[in-house]
Amino acid sequence: MPQPTPAAPQPAPPVPQPTPAAAPRPAASAPPDPVVRTTEPLDLPRARPADHRRGGGRAWQVLIGGAAVLMLLALTGLAVAALLDDRTATPQAGHQSSSPVVDQSAAADGSDLNSRDTDQAALTAKEVFPGQQLVVTDGQPAYRVLKTHSSGSCAVAATGEIADLLVRLGCNQVVRATLRSPDGGHLLTAGLFNLTDVASAQRARDRIRPMLDERQGRFRGMAASDDTEAVATAAARVGWQVRGHYLAYCVVTRADGARISSDDSRARDILYDMIEVYLNRSVLERRANGGSASQPTDAPTDGTAGQDGAGN
Repeated sequence: MPQPTPAAPQPAPPVPQPTPAAAPRPAASAPPDPVVRTTEPLDLPRARPADHRRGGGRAWQVLIGGAAVLMLLALTGLAVAALLDDRTATPQAGHQSSSPVVDQSAAADGSDLNSRDTDQAALTAKEVFPGQQLVVTDGQPAYRVLKTHSSGSCAVAATGEIADLLVRLGCNQVVRATLRSPDGGHLLTAGLFNLTDVASAQRARDRIRPMLDERQGRFRGMAASDDTEAVATAAARVGWQVRGHYLAYCVVTRADGARISSDDSRARDILYDMIEVYLNRSVLERRANGGSASQPTDAPTDGTAGQDGAGN
């Protein structure tokens, strides 16, 4: 530690000695008062360095003491911060650990739709199409349900490589129905394929479009009677969408069997009504919810395309 003494002024050199000035005087010694006066200036500068040294020492003591106080405050602050962190972290951890329990208990009657392991109950025709009239949106005219069907063989609802693909990906059930549009101008078959998990459903979704484009397979429309053969044989507009481990689909044809146009706005409305509004938001949402809060299932993803009639 540097000493403050060298920084103080040295008093001895600037003060002349009084002895030469007093030598001519006959007196052997100077009176006491001048001696006191001459020694007093000499003693004062000597006292000042001592004062500086004492002042410097006190300054360092203050600095050291201040540093110690700061260190103590810092340690105290860390301890307080750690204590506060523990107190605030504990409720968060409790909330996080209890949140999944709340979600699971709230959805005890429902299921996670991402896999058959967590959604083990098979679909039923009554669950998907419970009546003869299907109202998609309140206040809108109803679709007429002509026929329902449930099968453990997914190949009955598709042909060619699309049918093979569904089987390879673990599809073990299809539930479908044939309906007539409210205005009577269109026939449609809509339903749900039950695949192993969300990855299988997404893989099927991605492979279907190129297969349709290459005419390597098609979705089957299901005739309900002689006057509904068009849904099974005519060119159609088709749509499909994934929600969890389900692949929802819909086949739309003109009721008169004429070729359906790619810009048929009514066909687009039917695809949206049946796949998104009804099968996704109503049937699958109800299954996921189990009458309680929504489950975190994957958002639906979809596709649409055209397919030629049977035999084309």
